[in-house]
Amino acid sequence: VSSARLQAKNEQYKAQEAELQEQIREQKERSKEIDKFEEYVKTDDYIKDMAEDRLNLVDPNEIVFKPSE
Repeated sequence: VSSARLQAKNEQYKAQEAELQEQIREQKERSKEIDKFEEYVKTDDYIKDMAEDRLNLVDPNEIVFKPSE
């Protein structure tokens, strides 16, 4: 009886370990994505994208087409 309980407990721990390993893998992947974004934020491309997106600025040689109303 004691052996069966220990076996069941061991199976629970193994399942929990597998779940935690998956969470670790996901967090490492997320960390890599954050590192990539951090590098991107330091680039001129990011600044240009934000200027275009938030301030509606364009390059001097760029033509903007707006839909007719």
